[in-house]
Amino acid sequence: MNRRFFSALSACGLIAVTGSYAATSKALGLPTSQRSDPARDGVRAAINHYFQGHATGDPSHFRKAFLPTAHIEGIRDGKFTSWTLDDYAAVFKGGPASDEATRVRTLDFIDVSGDSAIAKATLDHGATVFTDYFVLLKVGDDWKIANKVYSGRKKDSGKR
Repeated sequence: MNRRFFSALSACGLIAVTGSYAATSKALGLPTSQRSDPARDGVRAAINHYFQGHATGDPSHFRKAFLPTAHIEGIRDGKFTSWTLDDYAAVFKGGPASDEATRVRTLDFIDVSGDSAIAKATLDHGATVFTDYFVLLKVGDDWKIANKVYSGRKKDSGKR
């Protein structure tokens, strides 16, 4: 990618991380409400642990990201699913997905109010794109994901 194209993407806040777990950090050109501050940095750290869990398959990253009481909920194969953190972490066996190098994860937005926050992320995982919505709480000095809901769609479906 040439420098001018990269600069244009950066200025628009459209940098996505390919084959990695890092969210766009302190990207230039983001609106003031999206720029770095301690609360947003804490939320980003929690989401980065979540992204690391997906990228590496190491469930310890999910335990760093989520509160122990968290639930992960969504519709899977047309049916409502609700996983505890332990159930969710058990899905990951300690290794990256075979197509990890092609996966893209982006942190789309963060909204913080005091010691609570919401965030949205998009995970482009092969044939499926997931939209994840997070509710986070600041517990002590750390931000943790209290709950996550998700929606998945096949790339060819056109639905969001």
